[in-house]
Order: sequence, then C-alpha cells, then structure tokens
Amino acid sequence: MNPHSTPTDARRVEHDLLGARELPAGAYIGIHTLRATENFPLTGTPVSVHPELVAALAAVKQAAALAHRELGVLDDRRCEAVVAACREIRAGRWHEHFVVDVLQGGAGTSTNMNANEVIANRALEILGSGPGDYALLSPNDHVNLGQSTNDAYPTAVKLALHEAAHALAPAMDRLADALADRGAAFADVVKLGRTQLQDAVPMTLGQEFGAFALGVRDDTAVLLRSTRALCEINMGGTAIGTGLNAHPGFARACAEHLAEITGVPVHPARDLVEATQGTGAFIELSHALKRFALRLVKVCNDLRLLSSGPRAGFAEIRLPELQAGSSIMPGKVNPVVPEAVTQVCFDVVAADTAVSLAAQAGQLQLNAFEPLIAHRLLAAQRRLAAACTLLATACVDGISADAERAYGHASGSAALATALNPVIGYELSTELARRAVAQQRPVREVAEEAGVLPSEVLDELLDPRRLVGG
Repeated sequence: MNPHSTPTDARRVEHDLLGARELPAGAYIGIHTLRATENFPLTGTPVSVHPELVAALAAVKQAAALAHRELGVLDDRRCEAVVAACREIRAGRWHEHFVVDVLQGGAGTSTNMNANEVIANRALEILGSGPGDYALLSPNDHVNLGQSTNDAYPTAVKLALHEAAHALAPAMDRLADALADRGAAFADVVKLGRTQLQDAVPMTLGQEFGAFALGVRDDTAVLLRSTRALCEINMGGTAIGTGLNAHPGFARACAEHLAEITGVPVHPARDLVEATQGTGAFIELSHALKRFALRLVKVCNDLRLLSSGPRAGFAEIRLPELQAGSSIMPGKVNPVVPEAVTQVCFDVVAADTAVSLAAQAGQLQLNAFEPLIAHRLLAAQRRLAAACTLLATACVDGISADAERAYGHASGSAALATALNPVIGYELSTELARRAVAQQRPVREVAEEAGVLPSEVLDELLDPRRLVGG
C-alpha cells in the first residue's frame, strides 16, 4: 500500500471470477495477489527475496508495453505510465509489494499477477488517478497485454538467473585468484602427494593450490556457457506457445526491447511451443552449479585435511584462526569457514535434486513447477557467491605453509622408492619400501644399507625436490 495516496482506513472493492474482495484503497496489490497470499502460506518467504526476479518481471512488462506501442496496440499515455512504473521497480522501488510466496501453484500465475497489479496501480498514480481505477489502466488488459504467465514468467526467471550467474562468476574468479596467489606463494614448498589418503610421491604445495585454482576457473567457464541457453525466450507464445491473442510482430519486437533494456542478448525461441514447456536451460544451469558445488566441497575437504592437527594431523598448512573452537577444550581452533562453505555446497546439491524433480514433473504443454526451479536456482547462486567470497577473504588469503613439516613428510616417506623403479626394478623397490615402513626408517637409509646403488646416485634419485616435476 502507498501510504501517501489515501487514508489508511479507506477501502476499495475488486472483483474476479470468484467474487468480490475489499482491499485498502491505496494498496498496490489487487485481488489476485490477495488471494494468492491466502492460498499459499507455505514458506513465509515472499518473492521479493529475489530482487533480480522482481526487476526482471518489470523489465518484461516494460518491453511488452514498448513493443505494443511500436505495433500500434497500446497508446502512448498508458505505455509511458507503465514504462515509468517499471523503471521505478527496476531501480529498487516498490519491491515490498511483491508479497506472494516463492512457492505457489499455478506455474507462476500469482507472481505474474502480483507484478501486473503493482505495476498497474503505480502507473495509475503516475497518470493522476489512484489504485484500482482499472477502467483507465488494467493489470490484465494493458500491463499483461498480449502475454500469458506462461511466457512472461519464464522469461523473467531466465533474465533473473542470467543476472545471478553473472554476479556469481566474479565471486568465483575472486576465489580462483586467491587460490592461484597461494599457489604462487607456495611454489617452492615441497610436500608429499597422497592418493586414497595414502602416501604417494612428492609434489609442491604450489601445484596443489594451482590445481584448485584451475578447477574453479573451469567451473566458471561452464557456468557462463550455461547462461547462453537462458537467452532463448518464449515471449509471444502466450498460453502454450501458439501465440493466441499476441500480435504477430510481438515476439520479435518484445525481444528487441528486452535486450535493449537489460543488456542481455535475448532472442525469440526457435519453437515457442517447445520453449513454453521445456526446462532444458534450467537443468543445464543447475548442473553447472552442482558441478561447482562438488568441486568446492573437495577443495574445502582438502584444506581441512591439510590443516589438520596441529600435532597429530598433517598440519602442512595453517588456516586463519577466526574463533574459539570448543566450549570445553581450551586452545582448540576449528576450520569453520571450510565447514560453513561445505554446508552451502550441500544445499546447492539438494537444490539440483529439487530442480531435476521439478523439471521432469511438467506435463504436456507446460511445467507447473517453475516457481520452485526459480527459487532454488536463484538462492543457490546467491549463496555460492557469498561462499566464494567468504572462502577467499576469510580463509584462502590468509593460509600459510609449514614448509619444514611438509618437506619432512615428503623426505621420510617410503613412497620415494617409486623413483628407484627405473633403475633397480619394481620388485626390489617394493622390498626396500616395505622394509622402510616396517623399520620406520627413510628409504634412502635402507637403500644405502642394502648397497643397491652408490650413495651419490641415491642422493640424486631420492631428492624430493627433483621428483616434483616441472
């Protein structure tokens, strides 16, 4: 409700196919939004929790109005009022009036009608009238002109997801940069590589962190590639993709205006019927997010393992100390940032499962479960962006290495016998390794005692620094 327009106790009556309802006279919402708030008391989370989606809905309505004016279907006065209201919403105003629950039946109809009513009632004020004067400017006949929820809503969802992905990508880049920086700083720190949590062969800590960085960069590229499919929109398809009640030129004109308004290179779908029922773009994006989430879990797990200790674990790296780790054990410090980030990633994996279920559940010409898809994917991207920023700034940037301990693990490992394979063969190398483990002695010492090679040759072959590769 706009508190500046009417007394707070004034009322107006609106009608729909089910009857009449009263609303505050200055309310920006209308009867359809009112019913939706009553019908879907599910999460207590309004659609305004996703400002990208609210702004995208306004962009769709703005583009539709401009297209219809261009096609001679909407007059200048109404068009300008709708455009002005949409610009205000895209600038961040009136979002508190987008009150329907993020989860709802009707394939997003409640969200679309919420947008239509808020835009129409604000536009009526701009025209010098007041909310509810729908004979002058109607939520359905003017704001929703030539549209259906089934083309307007998924188009807005795609725009919102595109924006969220391009907000996530810089956070991923920041994390990759932090990992690469630590990789450069640790370039000369020789350590022991491990496979199946068992001793393997030497490497550098720099190589380990460099691999982390490259993996994140690869996942960023996958994420951005997935956004291309979001640019194919079904505006002009109306109810099921056949274009009923839409001007023949609307799909093209609306896409052109929408691209100009948002800067996103949207274009009409190749087949509006397929695009109205299809969810492939959402699945592709969801899988890209899941891929990155799983990668990030692995990175966090490795950071926790490498910093485990400080006495009885690997303790090859030290994470920044942020808070006391126990209410009973004095001096304990936990890897809280990797733990928190891992939980975000688990939530993203769960979101992918929800999206997959929603995507396959659509029947015939429409998927009714896009509100769940939109909510989970928008939330997943926002949380991943926060997680990347947190991990980079509160953890990775401040990681230090215990080079001496790391080198001790490498130089004392029986796995160094691997370097003897080409010279003395696998069987004898295995025997030396087993003896070193059983006697808890370095391979170098056992090999020299066995007299398998001259001392200077053993020094060269078993130097961990030589074994880390290029």
